[in-house]
Amino acid sequence: MAVEHLQGRLEAYLTARLGVSVQIQNFRSISGGACQENYSLDLFCAGLMPGEEATEYRLVMRTDRGGALDGSVSRPQEFEVIQAAFGAGVPTPEAMWLEQDSDVIGAPFYFMRRAPGRADSRYIVKDRSLTDVRKKITGQLADALARLHSVSYTTDSGLGFLNELDLQDSVAPARDAVGALRRLLDDLPEYYPALELCLNWLEANMPETIDPVLVHGDFRTGNYLATERGLEALLDWEFAHWGDRHEDLTWISMRDWRFGKINLPVGGISAREPFYEAYEKASGVPVDRAKALYWEVMGNARWAAGAHQQAERHLSGQSRGIELASIGRRGCEMEYEAMRLIEKGEL
Repeated sequence: MAVEHLQGRLEAYLTARLGVSVQIQNFRSISGGACQENYSLDLFCAGLMPGEEATEYRLVMRTDRGGALDGSVSRPQEFEVIQAAFGAGVPTPEAMWLEQDSDVIGAPFYFMRRAPGRADSRYIVKDRSLTDVRKKITGQLADALARLHSVSYTTDSGLGFLNELDLQDSVAPARDAVGALRRLLDDLPEYYPALELCLNWLEANMPETIDPVLVHGDFRTGNYLATERGLEALLDWEFAHWGDRHEDLTWISMRDWRFGKINLPVGGISAREPFYEAYEKASGVPVDRAKALYWEVMGNARWAAGAHQQAERHLSGQSRGIELASIGRRGCEMEYEAMRLIEKGEL
């Protein structure tokens, strides 16, 4: 849908929903990833009473591009996850005005307050303006995770649509992750012996998870906004699920998320220990280094398989694009990293 036509649709929709005249300005498409569309806009709402000043909202609208990755939630479900995270004190923009009727613009959508900052990974890991701020960001990321992980599986969170876990099976999160990875590999048209090797190791070394929590699922550099003040907001909740807290603590350390800063495994901004120690202080929960090794191997194997899946979407013609093709080329790097960690036996 053309941007101008979409803007008109949204103005009519919000006027009807809010019961006041609205005007959208500065409406433009912004980065949304491989499966989502994001739009930035300034919304001006007329006063409810004569003489009242207009209310201004600086917003982002989030909707689907068409197609989804395995394990991702729908936009309405993502809205509910954000509400739960926001309620737990996680620094994420407040979500507003969910619309589930696809007839309005062709897919469900919602709005969220627009936070300041940049998510550009190169800016975050390399820009000199953040040289003195990265240590602060490391602690803020750890605190954000601690707040998120305070939402436990046994909490009445209103997130019953997420994956179910068998609390009598202490290795359920690892077992489910292994099963999902196995199914993903089975669905790919090619064979990947290195990933099969990693999968066998993951299956043989599944750790226990005594206290499942709400997991972001894609917690990494590139999915948060930063400024010279520090962390501004966590973004992109489409892979949220119930699982082991070590998933989030190690996903950010995957080789692909260091963006050239290989010696700073935590998202290209920090060593692991300061990050783990900050999390332990904020959450009161110790980080199990053996579990961290397991989930970092899992993360690299998962993303390797995901990269191959994205490449297949491009090669099959399902959704052609240079972004999908370039992601596919990185699969072998994660395969190598997963095997290297297994061989080394420690982080």
